[in-house]
Amino acid sequence: MAGASERPQVGIVSDIVLQRHRLQEAASRFGLDVCFSGDPARLLDYPTFPDASLWLITLEDEADHPTLFDHLLENTEAPVLFGLDPAPKPGFTDYFRWERRLLDKLEQSLGHLEQLDSADTIEELGQEPQRTSETPALPHWITPAAPDSVAEDIWILGASLGGPSAVKTFLDNLPPGLPVGFVYAQHIDNNFTDVLTRVLGRHAQYKLKKAEAGYRIRNGDVVMMPVEHEWTVSEEGTLAERDSPWPGPYGPSIDQVLLNVGDHYGARCNAIFFSGMGNDGAIAAPLLKAYGSRIWVQESTSCGNSSMPDSVAATGCATYCGTPEQLARELVKTIEGSCLLKGRQKRDSA
Repeated sequence: MAGASERPQVGIVSDIVLQRHRLQEAASRFGLDVCFSGDPARLLDYPTFPDASLWLITLEDEADHPTLFDHLLENTEAPVLFGLDPAPKPGFTDYFRWERRLLDKLEQSLGHLEQLDSADTIEELGQEPQRTSETPALPHWITPAAPDSVAEDIWILGASLGGPSAVKTFLDNLPPGLPVGFVYAQHIDNNFTDVLTRVLGRHAQYKLKKAEAGYRIRNGDVVMMPVEHEWTVSEEGTLAERDSPWPGPYGPSIDQVLLNVGDHYGARCNAIFFSGMGNDGAIAAPLLKAYGSRIWVQESTSCGNSSMPDSVAATGCATYCGTPEQLARELVKTIEGSCLLKGRQKRDSA
């Protein structure tokens, strides 16, 4: 993984203060350093021309700054992106779509930007000492899931950079026997999926398994979505692979996983967003919430990179925020409350 000093640097020029601010925030979420941010007059008067890998230019009226473009051409060989769409108000779908379009343009000039966990980082998870504390006990009011029973409730675990460590901690803090299945959507280099499948959950009650066509998700499963091709859930509730790649720049697309799984399970499909760069999931999370689903996020200070959960939280659809350990406890508490409610309803109808 590249260190911070090796990250591409961008220069931002706009005569609109708000646009400069939003471009700078977006660039930071994509792992870029901003070496200059100012209006055209400031750049023209700058004592030493900034050494940017790329320039982002958005002006209210280009005719107001006739010398800017000549100044750029004379002083840099870096690509210059003109006429960017104005950034809409953050926290809404239009903003996240704008951010995706910006990312696409940035990557056309700078190459792949999202930082991913390396094979060495993932291997280190498997070398951690086994837990010294006792495995959490299943609460009395939760009936243990029958072995090999089909899951009625699904939780999608979405993550990118820093995600494997967070998800492992989350799974390690769950008691065995919970009546729930997991779908794990992790941005990762496809060459490292076997390493992640082997390492993650080595000491947990919940083991990773690769998605298989025709398979129905069981209680206790952590089914990992493959990177290369899109997967859906059929009307019969079985996993199905499509010939097409995932939409968007990264696989698996967490937005598309939410839409595909949520389309079958409805309110019985929930999601937790762990550490990661970018904003994947922020477009589909509010749609899933509209089903009545729960949307939770990892809190910022416990993340390797908090851009992804922060973006989802900015939509206003997240109802719980916590560390991986707290998220695990909240899940157990939520399932226990659901079991108590079902038991009470059965007694009332008897």
